[in-house]
Amino acid sequence: MKKLAPLLLAAPLAAMLSGCISFGGKPPKVPFMTIRAAEQVKPGDVQTPASGSTVTVLFPVVPHELATTRVPVHQGGNAVAYVKDAQWVEAPPRLFARLLGDTISARTGRPVLSYRQSQVDPGATLSGELRSFGVDADTNEAVVIYDALLVQGDDATKFQKRRFEARAPLAEVKPELVAEALNKAANQVAVEVSDWVGK
Repeated sequence: MKKLAPLLLAAPLAAMLSGCISFGGKPPKVPFMTIRAAEQVKPGDVQTPASGSTVTVLFPVVPHELATTRVPVHQGGNAVAYVKDAQWVEAPPRLFARLLGDTISARTGRPVLSYRQSQVDPGATLSGELRSFGVDADTNEAVVIYDALLVQGDDATKFQKRRFEARAPLAEVKPELVAEALNKAANQVAVEVSDWVGK
């Protein structure tokens, strides 16, 4: 009986504390959005690069309107608003760089490195500016515009610069539709960039 006493006292105490302790907040009313690469390296694939064949993908520079987790909407040329109740799970530069890296690695077979990993074997460096990653309300399209800069090896004077643009139709400006359309446009840009980077 003495052994049962602590257990009997612990049950009401646990019940009282359960009302005070929360293991995680309430889920948001509107889910966060993300984008994913349509082509990815298969699990278990081992990449052993030749010297200089790696690609380092840096986070792109963005204008102020994209330095947030919200989705900009352009209308009439100069007006910018944001999609109501739409929010990315993380900032667009990170989402886009990850999608680029996954696509390049899957399509070219070249290992894609982060900035820190690149100290081992810098290879080519892909940087640039993500100029648009939002909605054009005048044409009802999701728009992704990326000005890419590719430097081959250690010689920064040997580079190529190219603009990539993709648009995806948008039936209505709603978070889930916007995320789907931007995912499609971002993947199109990533495929074109990976083919440009080459094998």
